[in-house]
Amino acid sequence: MKTPSISTLQPVVLPPTYTTTTAPESFPDSSYGTLAWHTLFSHPHTPTRDLIAGLAVCPPNTGHLCAHRHAQAEIYYIVQGDGEVTIDGRRWTVTAGSTVYIPPNSEHEIANTGTADLRWFYVFPTSSFGDVVYRFSKDEKAKL
Repeated sequence: MKTPSISTLQPVVLPPTYTTTTAPESFPDSSYGTLAWHTLFSHPHTPTRDLIAGLAVCPPNTGHLCAHRHAQAEIYYIVQGDGEVTIDGRRWTVTAGSTVYIPPNSEHEIANTGTADLRWFYVFPTSSFGDVVYRFSKDEKAKL
């Protein structure tokens, strides 16, 4: 697929209704986590490159994203709720307003520990969500 040139890239503004009028994505196999997400910016769906971003949500009590890693660094900004993020075995409590940097190839997971939805904005330094290959720890261990 041809990468757009600088001259073809345009500003993109999504309406506030985007996440309520488009269907969220989720894993077809819930053993990877109980969550849903909206990819907001990702080539070729948006005329953007260099960054992708989205909004994820875990439901109260049982919501989580299982331990995994990927080649790209990632940033989480916690928009709503209470949770725990574990990165390379170290656990942090996160609440609305917390910002998390996840280094490339670090094993990480997130879980909702509260009674409301846990929502976070995520960013990857790549042009397409398809570039992000999730390697789940449970699958890696099964190969050994």
